[in-house]
Amino acid sequence: MAKIKDFAVVDLFCGIGGLTHGFVKEKFTVSAGVDFDNTCRYAYNTNNKAYFLYRDITNLTADELNNLYPKNKRKILVGCAPCQPFSIFNYKNNNNAERQAVDNKWRLLYSFANLIEATQPEIVSMENVPQLQKFNNGKVFNDFVLRLKKNGYKVSYGIVNAQNYGVPQRRKRLILLASKHSKFELIPATHKDNYVTVRQAIGHLPEIEDGEHCKDDFLHFPRKLSKLNKKRVLATPEGGGWKDWDDSLVLECHKKQGGQMYSSVYGRMSWEDVAPTMTTYCIGLNNGKFGHPQQNRAISLREAAILQSFPEKYDLIDPDVAFNAQILARHIGNAVPVGLGQAIAKSIKKHIQTIDE
Repeated sequence: MAKIKDFAVVDLFCGIGGLTHGFVKEKFTVSAGVDFDNTCRYAYNTNNKAYFLYRDITNLTADELNNLYPKNKRKILVGCAPCQPFSIFNYKNNNNAERQAVDNKWRLLYSFANLIEATQPEIVSMENVPQLQKFNNGKVFNDFVLRLKKNGYKVSYGIVNAQNYGVPQRRKRLILLASKHSKFELIPATHKDNYVTVRQAIGHLPEIEDGEHCKDDFLHFPRKLSKLNKKRVLATPEGGGWKDWDDSLVLECHKKQGGQMYSSVYGRMSWEDVAPTMTTYCIGLNNGKFGHPQQNRAISLREAAILQSFPEKYDLIDPDVAFNAQILARHIGNAVPVGLGQAIAKSIKKHIQTIDE
């Protein structure tokens, strides 16, 4: 029977290490992460003790990727191409420049497939947004699956919600698993009826004001609110939003019929529910239901990281770089939740135990 010590993992599009950290928690050897955003290097290295290669995946060669694996280890390749969710309707109606930008992001999946084909890892995992299955009538995703099958991989995939794996957040993702040995699937839900709530996740953190850094944790920092937005958050009950306000506080755009669909913006989270999906704008009160359930502010960067299931001590602040809340929010919102990464790692660990030497 094969053992996880026989394998090493390389994480493409690694970001600050959400997926990697899930594998680290399951005692895998993660030899390297690759990402085009060099501002992720500090957090990735510091928390995972793995090599960070700053590289555009489209320029990564098969030899370079193979060299990231220790000589005596078998290969596992994982990754999440950075594709922001978008609707097919919006894609069809965007201008050419916007459509080209979207196309370039989805083409990263073809680069991922090229590297799999060239390096032949024994096990592969791909995590992405559910919309990938529908984009361009499913062509991008189907091409990826077909390439894997042509190279001898047995493939399974499905859409899961991160809240079912201990992540205190409602976040649907497409998970693909592939192996040269046999077909295997993601482990069953671990938290199907006992979700981790917002209260359980962040209720213990010190109270702070908007614009204030916690004295014990510099990352526990929410953005400063304008006077008007302070009035708005004061008028918002737990779990509520702008529809609970006096008419004088409501934005003109929300009074129009088209604005009614944006009911979650300026909302507060509920203590006894999971959080909404963390985005790259997760600390902006006006960007979603990102208000603290009780305190009169948006959530802090630390709270956002915890709601992405990062450990409370996960170090995101490079002491040699000026603090930038916007960049840190992007890092957090783009990450694979650690709890979901751990579920993927557990699934691969279980599969490895079925592989004969």
